[in-house]
This record gives sequence, structure tokens and C-alpha cells, in this order.
Amino acid sequence: MSTGTAPVRPLDTAGAEELRRAAEQIHTEFGTSATSPGLLARVAVSAAGLSEPVRHQLRPVDTDDGLFILRGLDVDDDAIGPTPAGWAAAGDSAAVHDIVLLLLATVMGNPLAWEGQQDGRFVHNIVPAPGHETEQTGASSTVLLSPHTEDAFHPGRAHLLMLGCLRNHDSIATTAAGIRKAELDEADIALLSRPLLPILPDDAYTGARDFDGGHPPAVPTLFRAEDGLTLRFDPAYTPVADAPPAHRAAYQRLSDELARVSVAVSLRPGEVLIVDNDLVVHGRVPFRARYDGTDRWLKRASVRVPGRRTRPPAEAAEHGYGQAAVEAHAA
Repeated sequence: MSTGTAPVRPLDTAGAEELRRAAEQIHTEFGTSATSPGLLARVAVSAAGLSEPVRHQLRPVDTDDGLFILRGLDVDDDAIGPTPAGWAAAGDSAAVHDIVLLLLATVMGNPLAWEGQQDGRFVHNIVPAPGHETEQTGASSTVLLSPHTEDAFHPGRAHLLMLGCLRNHDSIATTAAGIRKAELDEADIALLSRPLLPILPDDAYTGARDFDGGHPPAVPTLFRAEDGLTLRFDPAYTPVADAPPAHRAAYQRLSDELARVSVAVSLRPGEVLIVDNDLVVHGRVPFRARYDGTDRWLKRASVRVPGRRTRPPAEAAEHGYGQAAVEAHAA
């Protein structure tokens, strides 16, 4: 089963072809998917010109599930070439699919890049990398990638996360769990809404981990937004052992609830998982990489939604460990 219990939004043949044609035209014009002002401007124009039926299917996540699968895009397994041996080796591999994700991200909001990650590109390659098997990053393989909020350490993190599947011969599952599916008592919500512990930068941000510009800010795990509960959660990089016993117990109960409501999503080539990064934590099951060009290969894009209010106002004062988030179409 390719999508577990995740909601599906289908693109019809005409809509998928419209997106593919727009991406190919941009790729023909620029010859790359690497970040440039010209390419980003062209993406914005093309996204604005997409038909209304396509734009309707590309509206942001709008239910308490906090996620959906976009289905209907095609991937030619032979044409994309072998799975790169790490993101640094990917270059412009399958660049048309990068541009497709940029178009999707631009319709839903504003694509986001990080100056300190994957050469500042707006679309990342998520592939297993030799020597990184046991890390808590997208380059790992043999360990469970713990459920987490994407870039939880940073106040400029994405509102939406996109994972587009190019190859998944082994049906390796992405895990996803929504806070609004969890059952928590009011006492635990109150405890976890207090800013007690920091979330430290993950191993993908080496510059952030060496940051000495201020103490790690304490942040709340849960927050009541206008439309319901949201979360900021990354247990692998949160010093939970430093918390008082009652807080540790509440954090563990939250972890247990997220595990209970988690779904496993085994993406097929061409499917794109869109996750609300304020409602849903995601991870990945362990697998054994072959490093023979046939391993799982995802493309990842991050999106900020202008004007969205789902986070504590106090986040505006955080230093972000010196990391700069760059928006593609910032005013």
C-alpha cells in the first residue's frame, strides 16, 4: 500500500502534463535548477500562469490530518539516472523534477533555502550517504530517523515540507504523526507549552552547531494557535534529560501518543508528500543502503506561507544559531 492512511489529492493527466511542460520549458531556458534570481523569477511567472484546476489541487494543507499525497506526476526511472552517492554528488541530477517541486512550492507559498545547507539550493536531494548511516539526518539509513519537526531549531523553519519521490524500489516508508490526532490531557499540554528546553541544531548544520553568539533559547514544545494545537518537536536534539521529572514524563507521553497515531507512507515514484510542519512530525524507517545507484531518492522542498500565525510571537527574538533562511520570492 503506497500511502497508508494519508489523504490523496490526484492530479489528472492534463494537470500533470501542464506542470511537466512548464518545468521543462524553464529547464530548457536556464539549463539548470541551481538557484539564481532569473530562474526564481521565471518560476514565479510560470506558477502564476498555471490553470485553476491545478492551482486548486496545489492549495496548502487544509485539514487537521496535516498532510496529503499529491499523486499523478510521472518519473522515468531510466531517464533520471542512478541515485547519487550523497547530496554533494547530485548536482543537476533530475533537475526537471527540482523545478516541478519549485513550481508546487511557489503555488503553495514561498520556497525556502538555507545558506548553510546543500549549497543554498531550494530543492535538496535526500539520499543515503556512505559514512552517515547512523546520523539523525536525511543522509542516514540503518537507524530509525526519529519523528521531528523539520529544522525545529530555527524560528524561520518551513510551514510546509514537500518530499517528492523519484525512486523507492524497496518501499521504504516515511513516518508521519499529527499533533491533532494525539490525545493529551490538559496538564501535559500546559507543561509542554512552557519554554523550558532548547532545540539544538541537527548534524546537517555544522556551522550552527559551532555558533557562539548566544545561549540556546528555551522554546515551548506545544502552542495553541487560533485554529488548534501546534508543535515544535525534535527529541534527538532536545536535552530532555535536563528537564524536571514531570516535564520529562509529559514529553514522553507526547512521544508515545505521536507513535500511536503515526502512519507509514511508502511513496511511489512521482508521488509528493506535503506535510504541515506545525502539525505533523515526520521520520523514516531504517533500511540497508546498497550504494549501487538504485537506492531510495527523494527531492525535498521547504515552504513558508506568508501571513501564517501558527507559532509563538516570542520566536521572533531567537538567534537561529546564526543560520540564514532565504525566501525565493521575498518582497
